[in-house]
Amino acid sequence: MKDFLDRLIDFLTAPSTLMSVLRFVVAILVILIGCRIVKVFTRKLVNSKSFSHFSKTMRVFLKHVIAVCLYIVVIVIGAIILGVELSGFSAVIASAGITVGLALQGSLSNIAGGVMIVGLKPFEVGNYIEGNGVSGTVTDIGIFYTTLTTPDNKKVVVPNGALSNSTVTNYSAYDTRRVDFNFSVSYNADLSLVKKVLYSCAKVDERVLADPSPVVYVTGHGDNGVNLQLRVWVNAADYWAVNFAIIEQVKLTFDQFEIEIPYPQIDVHMAR
Repeated sequence: MKDFLDRLIDFLTAPSTLMSVLRFVVAILVILIGCRIVKVFTRKLVNSKSFSHFSKTMRVFLKHVIAVCLYIVVIVIGAIILGVELSGFSAVIASAGITVGLALQGSLSNIAGGVMIVGLKPFEVGNYIEGNGVSGTVTDIGIFYTTLTTPDNKKVVVPNGALSNSTVTNYSAYDTRRVDFNFSVSYNADLSLVKKVLYSCAKVDERVLADPSPVVYVTGHGDNGVNLQLRVWVNAADYWAVNFAIIEQVKLTFDQFEIEIPYPQIDVHMAR
């Protein structure tokens, strides 16, 4: 045991061992500090005046790209401190790049999809969209994935490749939207009165825009009543609030004027 301990002490105190440990510690410190610097640098860079002419979506995308490149540089510096030769390291990176490229062909399509989304701008950060079977507010457009937040506060991550190749509906593309309300009234109801009620319910809400003005159409004769549609224009941010408010107001006003909302019914005639 004494001989073993003597040999262990000689090994740990050897200049070569101390140098290796020192290199390892320095390399770890360089990588940790470098990653922290990269994080702070990229955040300040994309928020600087040089990037102010880019859209928010473009700035977020560039932040991801620049950060990945700088992280690779930090790792290379750490490897050089450990004594890894640059030529050998380059060969490892090249071979690893080929292997990873073959294994991650889908991810490469996601990168291409991200570039298309940022370049063509079918939507931007902050827009409410529907695409690839999901819908939500865009919170981040990364290199590989686009992140959405649903109205009930769920996080949805969609691959850029799938999203760029699917039909996307951007509900926030324009400042205003039209809200369509479908109602049905009894055949015995006074249509002139019904139209006046619908107009009044629309105009009493201050969030409804005066131009274009609200309109009411008779859209058809149903099995149980006359079908009407009320169309109003609102600011995009007020869409759902106005939708729910007018539906409730119409029901209350119909009750006030004793306008019957029909329900499915069958007339049965008994033959004697």
